Amino acid sequence: MGFFDRISEGLSRSRDKFKESMNVLLDRGPDLDEEFWDGLEETLILSDAYAVLDLLNDEIAATFTEGGQDIFGGEPAVVLFVGINGTGKTTTVGKLAKASTDAGRAVILGSADTFRAAAIEQLEVWAKRAGVEMVTRERGADPASVCYDTLERAEATEAEVDDQMDAMAEHYTDYEDASAATKMKPENYMDMAVKATDAEGNNLPAISSESRLYAPAAGMLSEAFDEEIMGMKKGQTKEFTLEVPADEKAILLADQAGKTVNFEVTCNVVKKKVKPEITDEWAKETMGFENVEDMRKQITESLTMQKAQMMPRIKENAIMAQLVERFEGEAPAVMVSEAETQLLQDFFTQLQQAGMTFDAYLGSQGITSDQFKKDLKAQSADHVKEELALEAWARHKGFDITDEDIDAEFAKTGVEDPEALKQEWRDAGRLHLIRTGLLRQKAIEDLMENAKVTEVDFAAKAADEKKAKKPAKKKASKKKEEEAPAEDAE
Repeated sequence: MGFFDRISEGLSRSRDKFKESMNVLLDRGPDLDEEFWDGLEETLILSDAYAVLDLLNDEIAATFTEGGQDIFGGEPAVVLFVGINGTGKTTTVGKLAKASTDAGRAVILGSADTFRAAAIEQLEVWAKRAGVEMVTRERGADPASVCYDTLERAEATEAEVDDQMDAMAEHYTDYEDASAATKMKPENYMDMAVKATDAEGNNLPAISSESRLYAPAAGMLSEAFDEEIMGMKKGQTKEFTLEVPADEKAILLADQAGKTVNFEVTCNVVKKKVKPEITDEWAKETMGFENVEDMRKQITESLTMQKAQMMPRIKENAIMAQLVERFEGEAPAVMVSEAETQLLQDFFTQLQQAGMTFDAYLGSQGITSDQFKKDLKAQSADHVKEELALEAWARHKGFDITDEDIDAEFAKTGVEDPEALKQEWRDAGRLHLIRTGLLRQKAIEDLMENAKVTEVDFAAKAADEKKAKKPAKKKASKKKEEEAPAEDAE
């Protein structure tokens, strides 16, 4: 898809079909003929369809309340975000990307929403703000191909192969019963029976369960809940009451925000996570390789092939981040305002298509309108800085866009008469958008060709940091055992 097509899609706007239908019906005038009633019936049927979709949404959401596992528990972890427009997927992905990089993870984003206007550009802003890699394709491309490309990385390192092997072993992790004397600790798991009631004594079925495998600090229940169950042993029952904060984010407690919840928790058994040892026998019988050496070899080849296709995009993101950092001064207020208006129009179009109010969106994201405005302004400013930085680089290098370049771009649209389409753009005063866009494209191509690249092995870095922490942890554990030799048993 050419640059012309991307601009055309960005300028187009979707309309709310339901409201449009009602407006057409109401504009017909006072004659309530048979055609009017047929149209009204069809419109109301569509309205019922939206209600069914809401019900399906609730049912689907309910299936995710029993997980109890950290979505980033695997190495590597793959998280697929799926949802209707306007529900905050892009914002959530951006925030999780930032939080994950701050936690020491190597993150890569894939923009598989290749059809929605400005979707790729919005995710690019978040990726650059979080300082992470991003994979995308041209607008209209197969989303599955983007997902595939996202899983591909450049040349595999020993640390990355180790991570991959650990992740494969992690998949076969078992949870074994600990001894009856073992106390619940942050690193353990608990099979527990939970009875939760509200202030009036009514059962809360979303929280209550006769048997739930629970992992502390996984986001299912709060830190306050975790503190209450620490030290519990098999067969022990504990009753306690929690005042749930108004801003509670824990999945099972979010619906009880600002309320009182009474708990009766019975520890069925404390469990410990046991990961299989990677041996020749395990590699052959479980994974289908000849031995560990063969397993490493094939993983290395696979990772190397996958990563090769992603390096250009990784390089481009890094270049743009460096270019924006060198931007001196502030982005012009007028340009930022225009970019902000464009992003805002896209956002509210998506919100209308989703049938969601602005207040409902803010509530789903846990942000205020002031925070929304602040994020929008920051995204707009970053977008303008990127564009100006590329234009400055093009001037520095003396690049120019010829009439032939513009003609070639219109020819890529595949329309029957490219020259007529070009004239339409000229008459509308928008031809400069093509020229400017091609100039920026030429600038990034030059930067890609001439930039000096320093590769960072994030997996090796994380492994070194992990090793550096181990001695101190062991020493602390030894000291703790000396002070309390019977910690696990009473």
